[in-house]
Amino acid sequence: MTIRRGREADLPQVLALIQELAEYEKAPHEVTNTLADMQRDGFGPDPIFGFFVAEDVAGSIIGIALYYTAYSTWKGRMLFLEDLVVTEAQRGTGLGRKLFDAVVAEARRTGAHRLKWQVLEWNEPAIGFYKKLGANLDPEWHNGNLNSEQLQAYPCDPAVEAVVNADSHS
Repeated sequence: MTIRRGREADLPQVLALIQELAEYEKAPHEVTNTLADMQRDGFGPDPIFGFFVAEDVAGSIIGIALYYTAYSTWKGRMLFLEDLVVTEAQRGTGLGRKLFDAVVAEARRTGAHRLKWQVLEWNEPAIGFYKKLGANLDPEWHNGNLNSEQLQAYPCDPAVEAVVNADSHS
């Protein structure tokens, strides 16, 4: 098994692992990301994510750790680990730890002051994994989000939206 930086050619297998994760989390219908989106967002002119893969001797991707750079007003640069996925057959082999180590090394390399991620409250194996690593799992914070439909329906102040749109074209 090899841990390495992900490449554009890996994306079909990466998307399949993301879909496997969605199945595990009982939300396969929630995956709307596409291969074209991932190619644009990871390898286009303004890449916004990176990833590491675990590859077996046959060249199959059996795990991924996908991350992006974020910014904390209190701490500065940080990395956000969006997903750490290991195929079901490889769970418990230490592969997740190696992928996590790769993201920690990337955080150090880029000068990040924090590494963050989320874990579902019912995902006991993942919670146990992160606790074993000595991570803090903070019960005080709630996650907020607006989905695509909510973003479109949200009533932005028209003057503010006009300023944002004008600034993006300069």
